[in-house]
Amino acid sequence: MAKITHVQSKSHELGFRQDLFFRLNAFSIEVPPLRARKEDIPRIAHHFLDKYNREIGKRIRRLPANEIKRLLDYHWPGNVRELKHLIERAVILSDGHGISFSDLDRSPAPNVFEMDYGTMTMADTERSHITKILNLTGWKVGGKGGAAAILGLKSQTLFSRMKKLGIARPSFPSTVL
Repeated sequence: MAKITHVQSKSHELGFRQDLFFRLNAFSIEVPPLRARKEDIPRIAHHFLDKYNREIGKRIRRLPANEIKRLLDYHWPGNVRELKHLIERAVILSDGHGISFSDLDRSPAPNVFEMDYGTMTMADTERSHITKILNLTGWKVGGKGGAAAILGLKSQTLFSRMKKLGIARPSFPSTVL
């Protein structure tokens, strides 16, 4: 005879009403990833541009066509949250008149046909994944929107993993702004 044990749901631990959780869990809504609905990118980008203009106090009126093309050409592994953080960072770094997404040029889409998964160790896979997330966050490790938060780790844990895996921030040549 199978032993039945009570499993406490994650929703209960967080204080979410169980009856409400089960009512909401009656049907699921599938939202395709951003890379599968690129036609939504300009509208979502404008929404976040308006949001961060208000929050930060900038007055960037529009997204230039070449920057929208850059957003549309990107592969979006991080989904809408990545777009949100990209817009926020661009608004913060903006002079208040124009906006640029030059960060996207630094992280090309991975070519899955060139990667040899058969010979990758777990450490290689982990190193690759952590490095990709660090590149997406501009090497911001801790805090809101940092790599540790995206990976679901504490900052100190991520620093320890980086040290163990030999991950160090690359030195970019300084640019004059």
